[in-house]
Amino acid sequence: MRTTSTPIRYGVIGLGHIAQVAVLPGFANAENASLNALISGDAEKLSVLGERYDVAHCIAYDDFDDFIEGGHIDALYIALPNHLHCDYVVRAARAGVHVLCEKPLAVTEEECRTMIGACEEAGVHLMTAYRLHFDPAHLHAVDIAQRGDLGELRYISAAFGQNVVEGDIRLSPLDKGGGSVYDMGIYCINAARYLFGGEPIEVIATSQRRPGDARFDYCDESTSVTLRFEGDRLATFISSLGSASVSRLELLGEDGRLSLSPAFSYAQPITMQVETPEHFERTFPKHDQFGAELAYFADCIAKDRPPEPDGYEGLADVRIIEAIYHAAELGEAVELEPVEQRERPEVSQIIVRPAVEKPEEVNTSGPSAS
Repeated sequence: MRTTSTPIRYGVIGLGHIAQVAVLPGFANAENASLNALISGDAEKLSVLGERYDVAHCIAYDDFDDFIEGGHIDALYIALPNHLHCDYVVRAARAGVHVLCEKPLAVTEEECRTMIGACEEAGVHLMTAYRLHFDPAHLHAVDIAQRGDLGELRYISAAFGQNVVEGDIRLSPLDKGGGSVYDMGIYCINAARYLFGGEPIEVIATSQRRPGDARFDYCDESTSVTLRFEGDRLATFISSLGSASVSRLELLGEDGRLSLSPAFSYAQPITMQVETPEHFERTFPKHDQFGAELAYFADCIAKDRPPEPDGYEGLADVRIIEAIYHAAELGEAVELEPVEQRERPEVSQIIVRPAVEKPEEVNTSGPSAS
């Protein structure tokens, strides 16, 4: 019989770069979770990684449905390409398995709603893998912003980019979830929403592809976005798959400013600078953000508690991404219907786990050459 102290048995499907360098090592920092299954189409990955982590079940994609219905796992971590998220979430839910799904939750709002509906009907939890919802730098920034230390909040500026190598999955067509906003811009969107504590009501965007660069035949190289929030607050950002590495975030209020750099990192310390009548700087050490979210979701399952961030949090960002690309295509502003204010991340969610060492990768590599 399962009790709240029994580790939640996870399976991980999709053994690409992020799964290998961050998710799988993170189980060492999730004392209430165990890694019970790996699912992949690559036999060598299954063999090497299964032995490395002493995994009981190493399963090919073709055997997924039979395996998932066998009761071997309680939760599935989905680290597949974006356009496959919906299918595998629905299949897992129908088998009664809880799902922790990488962001973006899906490619379209319609897919997100299908996933949410399947999980609600099956009575299983769906969590979107927003690792920064448990990160001390970001949650302290939320606390500073919301308690009024910066005065009335006015403006957010962010940039997140990298120079990806040809053939990377991020360069897929937009209808497969490729492009800079699905991969990089989503961090800027999500941060704007939790720092402002609200939802955007209008989008203006410009996308560009680099002529002559075959990497961007099917998706944008970069996109510049302005999101307008109620109260005439603005959030602007640029996301890029063809730039030098950049990861920054700045929040301006009437009485002060706050910045994070590198804002969206999982492999580096994050430095916060705050300028109000007083100035202070604090560097948050590198820590294991993935072990934190694995432990958090396991706790939600054990206690039957809805997670934050849930499927609706993932849907909110996908809805905005669709509006961004629509605005870029039209060349004009696109209005967003106001949505219900949702539960937001807060400092009580901070989870810090020791940093992990990057393991040797098997048949995969990072997105950028650097």
